Amino acid sequence: MSVQSTIRRITAPEISARKGGEPIVTLTAYHAHTAAVADDLVELLLVGDSLGMVMHGLETTVPVTMEMMILQGQAVVRGSKRALVVVDMPFGSYEESPAEAFRACARMLKETGAGAVKLEGGVRMGETIRFLTERGVPVMGHVGLTPQSVLTLGGFKAQGRDEKDWDAILADARAVDEAGAFSIVVEGVAEPLGAKITELCKAPTIGIGASAACDGQILVMEDMLGLTDRVPKFVKKYGTLRDHIRGAIQAYAGEVRDRSFPAPEHTYSMKKV
Repeated sequence: MSVQSTIRRITAPEISARKGGEPIVTLTAYHAHTAAVADDLVELLLVGDSLGMVMHGLETTVPVTMEMMILQGQAVVRGSKRALVVVDMPFGSYEESPAEAFRACARMLKETGAGAVKLEGGVRMGETIRFLTERGVPVMGHVGLTPQSVLTLGGFKAQGRDEKDWDAILADARAVDEAGAFSIVVEGVAEPLGAKITELCKAPTIGIGASAACDGQILVMEDMLGLTDRVPKFVKKYGTLRDHIRGAIQAYAGEVRDRSFPAPEHTYSMKKV
């Protein structure tokens, strides 16, 4: 039996059981090749609707469609073997009613092969999350700065920096937790609030611009690799791939223009008779 065939996917319940334990390493992924590179180094790969901004140059995640998420979800599932793959449900696919959300989530899981979905929203989504989890859909929640609500928030602004705003955000986290989410992304909140949410919730928290006290962390892969120009304050760049890619393209372009590429070793000779 090959080694590869013995690899088993991490499941949502296994992530849930990591509460208070070893931190959960999470990254976004949108392609089969990046998923394959990260697969054995992380516990969770999120096919985020951030792909609309990272891959397609959109200003927000609002225009992202089900078809876009399904296509990239399929790629990430194909490229990975071990990590739990979670796919974002795009704006407009789950808000209208729990029944509509179930139909959309069932389609997402069936067509991608992913192990869970992610929904944004707190108190207003509690009923829907409960409806989904009771019907076999593993749900990751998302509270704090919720990018799909950017039009009503007035921009990508950190939340909870004034303590008078904490009650609403804590209520959101509690609602998602009590509804049965197996984990909760906590994005763009004041550090003490991120720590407080983690303390209060039974489900593990995955921080992004939140707190080191969270049960895990997530970054957009392209941001942490240095492929994007402008990144939020909470991003640490662990690489400078943009510079490396530009350098490689510059070298290629120079060799094409001076006709040193392709060299003889890159071309095919005639067969000898």
